[in-house]
Amino acid sequence: MSSLMPPPQAFLAAAGLGTRVVVRYRIEGGTTDAVGELVARTDGDCTVRTRRADVVISLPLVVAAKQVPPAPPRRAPRTPPAGHALP
Repeated sequence: MSSLMPPPQAFLAAAGLGTRVVVRYRIEGGTTDAVGELVARTDGDCTVRTRRADVVISLPLVVAAKQVPPAPPRRAPRTPPAGHALP
């Protein structure tokens, strides 16, 4: 039994703002992914807030999209072991 997945544009239209998503879309020379929080959408594009910046993606360029789990917590900065001085 197979389950049909909705087209990625339909998924993005139905996903609630604040949902963590990965969106694969076409760029010159291939495709790329944006992973982050879906923060806005219009009839023609969606905005994904990645760690680096908000990425506005034209919906006709989207080839795949899905919900992803929350990002893992960031690691604490490394500190040298006690008793070891830095040069």
